[in-house]
Amino acid sequence: DIVEHALRYRDEGADELVFYDITASAEDRSLDTSWIARIARVIDIPFAVAGGIGDVVTARACLSAGADKISVNSPALERPALIAELAEAIGRQCVVLGIDSKCGPDGRFTVKQYSGRPDVTVDSGRETIAWAREATALGAGEIVLNCMDRDGVRGGYDLDQLAAMVAAVDVPVIASGGAGTPEHFAEAFRAGASGALAASVFHDRRIAIPDLKDFLASQGIEVRR
Repeated sequence: DIVEHALRYRDEGADELVFYDITASAEDRSLDTSWIARIARVIDIPFAVAGGIGDVVTARACLSAGADKISVNSPALERPALIAELAEAIGRQCVVLGIDSKCGPDGRFTVKQYSGRPDVTVDSGRETIAWAREATALGAGEIVLNCMDRDGVRGGYDLDQLAAMVAAVDVPVIASGGAGTPEHFAEAFRAGASGALAASVFHDRRIAIPDLKDFLASQGIEVRR
């Protein structure tokens, strides 16, 4: 249950939570704000939400329900002007761009669209770094770079791609996809990430957040206590 998990991670010391309604865009719908309100009532740490947010009205509804940020991916690929509209209406600090990046047979990294459902996932045709630059110019205030080739494998983040993204944009970049050990988190921060996102290693209790923060601190990496 999402509220149960939210409470658990709040108590363990997570700095921020991200909730993805991963099939929303693929199913041509938006997320239900009622669950946002359920979470906001019980936690006191920032959280972001994503899933089919395609207009300012929906974004404002998410923030009004208690979210601190909204994240857009496929709707922004469909209509890039959405990013500028959101930044103007709610402030770029609330606008996160999610990028699902995958390496193609030609060695180029491109952005996948509708990635919440493999049966409808398509290649947007946009090159990953170029899209990030365009989106931040439009007003995206943060990027979550999900390296799909690493997602769920627990072999470590794609550090080369992460470093290239950090060098290409002037907003915080959050690493996503590949965390399997505490050292993987440290590597992401050394590569320039402002944050490191993970799911399964926390859900499955393979890594405890307090232990992870202790390890990062021992490596000279600043953590919030």
